[in-house]
Amino acid sequence: MKKRWMKLLTVLAYICILGCGDRVEFKWVGRNNMSIAGFIDDSLVVAYDCRGWLETTETWNGGYSEDESCGHDRLLVFNYRVQEDGPRWSDSLTNKSGGYRWYQLTDSIFWCWEEKNVLLWKIGETAHEMRISRKNEGCSQTFEINRMHQWLDGNFIALGGNLSAVGDSCQYAVLDTVAKTITYKRLNDDLKWIEKCDDVRAWGEDVYCVILDDEGEKSIVLKNEIDTIPTPRKFAIGGFWGDMIKLSGNICRMNEDKIICSDVIWYGNELKFYHNDEVVVELE
Repeated sequence: MKKRWMKLLTVLAYICILGCGDRVEFKWVGRNNMSIAGFIDDSLVVAYDCRGWLETTETWNGGYSEDESCGHDRLLVFNYRVQEDGPRWSDSLTNKSGGYRWYQLTDSIFWCWEEKNVLLWKIGETAHEMRISRKNEGCSQTFEINRMHQWLDGNFIALGGNLSAVGDSCQYAVLDTVAKTITYKRLNDDLKWIEKCDDVRAWGEDVYCVILDDEGEKSIVLKNEIDTIPTPRKFAIGGFWGDMIKLSGNICRMNEDKIICSDVIWYGNELKFYHNDEVVVELE
């Protein structure tokens, strides 16, 4: 009889375990957090957003918890000169953990950090992860990379630290997509002049540099240290976005060392584009 009771209690305990587990409910909600990733040319802008999700857990002993984040990262291409009915193109990932900050690499390729690796996404194609290794040359104090532009020898210059850093601090890095390496470096004698640059990139064998003045009176664009590229307007903020260059609110293109700016203004902190102080496009 005692053995029968023991078996019965064991069965009841097993049934309780099966029926008294945590109850987890997961659901996707709306998209949010749209931001500008970059500019393809003087009429197309790339934005990104993510889809929110909510996960609730009710534990077997009466506890309750919520977890929320976003995933399904999406890139979208809009015309920013004329208001159109939605994006020209869009695509999304299937990731649950996302909400990445996307950056522009070339006119049509965008990137973000995937832990220690790089996720590359070309407009019109599928995103893929590039596993990279890191090494240092002549320095040991690295920095967090938050910009990459086209550079010499088919590579990409990676920025985010201080180009004028001294001592054992790395001043810049180089991404080699063939070798799949990021090499942190100090500037050699040929490149030492870019210490004064706020942003820098290369077109072919020529190095272009943006030097900013807080008042906007003395901001300039340099080519190969000695040649000043005329700008159509004064600017206090600016930098390179793919093949475009932003001078204050104007998105401009470089054509044989001549800078030509769009008449549409983007102030940089919203999803609206202006012409003659009126909103002409609002991304949504």
